Amino acid sequence: MKGQMSSFDVARIVSELRPYIGSRARKSYHPHWEQVVLRLNPKEEAQIDLVVVRGKRIYLSRRDRPMPPNPSSFSMLLRKHLMNGRFVDVRQHGFDRIITLDFETRDGLRSLVIEMFRDGNVLLLDSEGVIIQPLTNVKYAKRVLKRGEIYEFPPAQIDPRTLTAKELTPLLTESDADIVRTLASRANLAGAYAEAICEIAEISVDRMAVDIEDDEIADLISGLHSLTEQLDDGSGGHCVLASNAEVPLAQAEGNPLVRDQIFDEHATEALPFLLPANDGDYSIEFPTLAAAVDAMKGGWDATAMARRQQEKAAEMIDERQQRDDSSSLERRLAQQERAIIGFEAKGESQQQLGISIQDNWGHIDTLLSQTLSAIEAEGWGNIRSKVKSIEWIESLDPAKRTMKAYLPDEDGEPAQRIELHLDDTVHQNAQRYFDAGRKQKDKTIGAKKAIEETRAKIASSEKKRAKADAAGKLHATKRSKQLWIERHRWAVVGEGHLILGGKDAKGNDAVVNKYLKREDLYFHADLHGAPSCALKLKEGLEEDPHPLPGLPEGVPALRLTQTFETEEFSEKCIKEAAELSVVWSRGWSSGGAAATAFWVEPPQVSKTAETGEALGRGAWIVRGKRNWLRDLTMEMTLGMAVVNGIPLPLVGAHDAVTKWCNRWVRIGTGTIKKEAMANKIAKATGLVQDDVLAALPPGNVQIIKDHNLLKT
Repeated sequence: MKGQMSSFDVARIVSELRPYIGSRARKSYHPHWEQVVLRLNPKEEAQIDLVVVRGKRIYLSRRDRPMPPNPSSFSMLLRKHLMNGRFVDVRQHGFDRIITLDFETRDGLRSLVIEMFRDGNVLLLDSEGVIIQPLTNVKYAKRVLKRGEIYEFPPAQIDPRTLTAKELTPLLTESDADIVRTLASRANLAGAYAEAICEIAEISVDRMAVDIEDDEIADLISGLHSLTEQLDDGSGGHCVLASNAEVPLAQAEGNPLVRDQIFDEHATEALPFLLPANDGDYSIEFPTLAAAVDAMKGGWDATAMARRQQEKAAEMIDERQQRDDSSSLERRLAQQERAIIGFEAKGESQQQLGISIQDNWGHIDTLLSQTLSAIEAEGWGNIRSKVKSIEWIESLDPAKRTMKAYLPDEDGEPAQRIELHLDDTVHQNAQRYFDAGRKQKDKTIGAKKAIEETRAKIASSEKKRAKADAAGKLHATKRSKQLWIERHRWAVVGEGHLILGGKDAKGNDAVVNKYLKREDLYFHADLHGAPSCALKLKEGLEEDPHPLPGLPEGVPALRLTQTFETEEFSEKCIKEAAELSVVWSRGWSSGGAAATAFWVEPPQVSKTAETGEALGRGAWIVRGKRNWLRDLTMEMTLGMAVVNGIPLPLVGAHDAVTKWCNRWVRIGTGTIKKEAMANKIAKATGLVQDDVLAALPPGNVQIIKDHNLLKT
């Protein structure tokens, strides 16, 4: 498996899926347009994901993979039909790259067909083989994949596992390609396996297929059977890597993120068994092919949701750039240039028609006089029917008193069509075309003047954009959806740990009920009405290994993670979290320079009040010993970053923010209105003003120190 799985790989994956027959289907996910994930719940085992990357690979994985909070319509349909269904069968269609999984559900048998060729597809079928829904509607020459159609497999391919010398001979003799290409295209073998068969048979891969002798064909069949026996009788998988990956892999044994990055950069292919071409290569053996594929591509596939969010952010940025002044002006300029070409061409055409009318004065005068005489004698009704047989006249219009007629060409045959006014002379009719041509030329003059104005505006817009790029501004835009952390106050402390705080009473309840876990800590400023805060042990921010291209210098690309490996918080991290809890309290708006806060463990926080007492929304009872931190500094630091592909202000403790951000501003209590500060930061950075406003403390501020953030 390099770019795509071969039929050999698919066959091994099918055999690795069979032990999971009897499992129950759980939720389905669609974290990225290219990826579908079906979660299976085996008996007496932890649940496992069947990951389908359309057209490329399919494998089983127990890797932690964030999923979208809002399922797609396709994943909801899979849940509706497959949820709690029992997995009863799996099979490969012939030796093609097609897998069918059958599920017994309350509505009868449902089949999931996974096509791994071309761009790939995933289709849900009912018990009659009718397509309930494909992931993508496709129309091929001989079959249609869309809702309501009977699913038909593509034309059957040769199964090389049963191929005989007698069957292989005509495939070779009728080919005009070399032996490897012939085996790959005609014998349904991937290129790597075709080369392996030739090497086993000791036949040069450059030999033309038609030149292969009978005894060599027998050797090819023998080599083919040796590979298919390894496929049928063997198990496991191998991942082939570049030789320079061995040392860093050994050093990264305890760090799964680094290990994933090494595999992503250095792994070349995953195979069910090693081929002769892999002799001497550095490879790692795995218990299953799925495990080898998961090691090679699992880290990348697990970031599917984050990548989709990045792509959406990039689409939003592109959309913003398409809507900005420069892009609209460019489109306007193109339209104006096209219009000038049209004006000039139409003006020239009208002028030429006027000249042609004058050049054919006698012909036009005859048509006009004869037509008028006939109308006076017989009336419009009779003449309109008679002119249909006259080759020089196309039609008459009584309402406008006009006639569509033809001018003669060089051979005297009807050619250019013109419109003539019956009550005008030949000269007057010609003059109408001259006047129309002059109007088009007048439009051309106006359009050229407008083009000069547009070009001046484009130059001004490009100058502004160059200035913004030189200042390192981001091109952020308002969004319809937010990251989940933006529903609360949020900041980073320590090595990137998240601290969340409620924005109101409802938010206080959500922070504790939904986000405060057993390993976390609860913080609260020693002030009435202060927000409840949760310091997360396992959740925070880390560097994004796949950043958006074109980010300004000094702006880091980060992503949310739930896999921090720390076992406990440092004293510094706890102090910084306490400082943020007082920054978010009304202690900031009162203008105090320092304050007090405490922290407790989650079991000490309860909604159960004493007998006879009641708690309002957002209030919590804290029992047991409180750990006090006094004389906390009332300040915070704000930098600019891209989080999960979205340009955002990054706020938190000074060391935590400056760890990533080269551009930041340190903020304390002061006399500047936060709205004015948010406007200033937004103009200097390109961030959305509402996002900056939401990140600032609840009160007036002042700048303690600016480090390259507010320079414009």
